[in-house]
Amino acid sequence: MFYRENGQFKTSYRADQQIFPIAQDRWAVLLIIAAAYLVVPLFSSDYMFRAILIPFLIMALAALGVNILVGYCGQISLGSGAFMAVGAYAAFNFFVRVPGMPLVAALVLGGICSAAFGILFGLPSLRVKGLYLAVATLAAQFFADWMFLRIKWFTNDAPSGSVSVSGLQVFGMPIESPLSKYLLCLSLLVVIGLLAKNLVRSAMGREWMAIRDMDVAAAVIGIRPMYAKLTAFAVSSFIVGMAGALWGFVYLGSWEPAAFSINQSFNLLFMVIIGGMGSIMGSFFGAAFIVLLPIFLNQFLPLLGGLVGVQISTSGISHAELMIFGALIVWFLIVEPHGLAKLWSIGKQKMRLWPFPH
Repeated sequence: MFYRENGQFKTSYRADQQIFPIAQDRWAVLLIIAAAYLVVPLFSSDYMFRAILIPFLIMALAALGVNILVGYCGQISLGSGAFMAVGAYAAFNFFVRVPGMPLVAALVLGGICSAAFGILFGLPSLRVKGLYLAVATLAAQFFADWMFLRIKWFTNDAPSGSVSVSGLQVFGMPIESPLSKYLLCLSLLVVIGLLAKNLVRSAMGREWMAIRDMDVAAAVIGIRPMYAKLTAFAVSSFIVGMAGALWGFVYLGSWEPAAFSINQSFNLLFMVIIGGMGSIMGSFFGAAFIVLLPIFLNQFLPLLGGLVGVQISTSGISHAELMIFGALIVWFLIVEPHGLAKLWSIGKQKMRLWPFPH
């Protein structure tokens, strides 16, 4: 009853093409952003920032980048962890080797280096697709692992490949407390999220979706497959690279190549599948699900075992987590391939009609 479009008339092309055409959506998004900036810092502890909120924001940003490539352009990628690693190590080298390098500039440069790396390993997408493309992007993961372990220049001659950063500042303000790190990640996510939302609505985004739906038909109507696929790899790798730099700089502080292993690539792909392919909001849903589920299982499974007189070990919880992940992925692929975002869309459509049955 409260979610209706009645009386919301569009009197200009600009009003008709806005990101959120329904007034309730606009107000809801503004309220969520305002609450994230004003309300969440008041009621969150350091544990909430470090264990839940900061990982969620960074993973949502990375999932957003993967969704552009996999969900909007239809190019399967298993090398997202490698793109995160390139962004993290490139930003580290710019930050350490260039005197006075601002933190945000280092993060952006790390994303640019990751975009170049993504274009390089996106070239096989011009000839292969499907499983073959997935294997080709998987090669980027192994190449990045070898590169950052064997070439000591990338790790500033650290023998173990482990690097660390300190003294982070943005516009003269130190980024040391969990709150400041949270606000930095939130600000970057809001800006990049809005840019990505506009980008998928642009001519470039429509080219990506045409390639995803049927690349031969897209080429027939004048869309250049090479341009569309490589731009998707570039934009996706840029966003994932910035997320990797944030993961290393803000969340970990010190890291090694194992922090961006193939497990990270699979987790990002799971976020897109569970959240919803081809949906900006699905990236947030998937990241929240993957980040919160292990914490929920760590708290819920021991209580459930205690009720039935069974003691569940830590290894048992980790195995249960993997089994639940696998079962949910299969369930979503069979029952709702478009993920949680589709369920949210169906709920919104029901709200438009409620309480009327027609």
